[in-house]
Order: sequence, then C-alpha cells, then structure tokens
Amino acid sequence: MHSRAESFAERARELGVEVEVQEFPEGTKTAADAAAAIGCEVAQIASSIAMVADELVVVVTSGANRVDEAKLAELRNVPSSDVRMGEADEIKETLGWAIGGVPPFCHDTAVPVYVDETLLGFETVWAAAGTPQAVFPVDPERIVDLADATPADVAE
Repeated sequence: MHSRAESFAERARELGVEVEVQEFPEGTKTAADAAAAIGCEVAQIASSIAMVADELVVVVTSGANRVDEAKLAELRNVPSSDVRMGEADEIKETLGWAIGGVPPFCHDTAVPVYVDETLLGFETVWAAAGTPQAVFPVDPERIVDLADATPADVAE
C-alpha cells in the first residue's frame, strides 16, 4: 500500500475507524475514473473538494454533481465573488493531503466540512484515501459523524 494511503488508514484507526483502502494503479483522479475502477455509479463517488469561502473548507460532493459556489457562499455568509477553489499549496499545508487524495476526514487542521446531501441517499459511497489511486467504502452518515460535517444542498 502507498505510504500516504497507509498514513490515512492509520489516522482513521486512531479515530476508532477501520477503513478498507483499495488501490487502483490506473488512478481514480476523476469521479468517472473512480467509478469505472470500482464498478459503482459516478454518484457514489464522494469527492472531497477543498474550497476557500472566508477560510479553507472541504465540500464532500457526489461525483455526479458540481459544487455550486453561490450555495456555498450563502452557507458561509460570504459574497459569491469570494468563493474559489483552494490552491494546491494551501490545501496540502492546511489539510495535509494533495489534490486528488483528500479524504473527507483526518485532516491536519480542523476545517468546516459540508456533505452534499445527495450522498446521504446511498448506503455506501467511495472516498479518497490519501492518494489519487486509493479509495475506501464508507457509509455517508459516517462521514458526517467523523468529519463533524454539515449535510447541505451544495450541488449545482
């Protein structure tokens, strides 16, 4: 197992959670790639998108959806013009993970996390496990609990 995926699994264990990390050498960088590799619906991919809306936040959205920046701005009570994608260096520095491998929890710094409410309709979703090649299955309600996340309407 890749060292970053091992690191994620260890950090999850420290939270009392056993994760079943699966690695796909062909990569799971996009939701479509991940769904094809796993054999699930694109909507079951829980993509952790790091965005800035007065501070870095993580939006865990369904792979079938895009984050609606206006809705995020409203949730964060900031102007839409102030919402943007996080930059690679600030994501790595704040969350401890690189783009494409950001898990929905186990971040270096506690940040607000929002979960796309459409994910809650699934028993199991697949989320990044520290690298663009590693994912793990998880009940989306468990993401809400472990990330102290807020379920929200964040999809376009």
